[in-house]
Amino acid sequence: MDAMSKVEGLIAETKLKELLHRTEAEKQKNTIVWVLAIIGAIAAVAAIAFAVYKFVTPDYLEDFEEDFDDDFDDYFSEEDPV
Repeated sequence: MDAMSKVEGLIAETKLKELLHRTEAEKQKNTIVWVLAIIGAIAAVAAIAFAVYKFVTPDYLEDFEEDFDDDFDDYFSEEDPV
């Protein structure tokens, strides 16, 4: 029975090593998931902040183009000969 207990001990040791290795791999995967989640959250907050900024900021170029069109019309009229 001494040989049988050695085999059982070897099997138990092998299973223990597999469990320890598995938990290390799971910890590594868990760390990667957390890092990606944090990066994703930061990117989402930045995108929302940019969208709010673009929505709140007035469009000065549109006003400039309208003023330019009005000035251009003052110089020429449809009655002028071509």
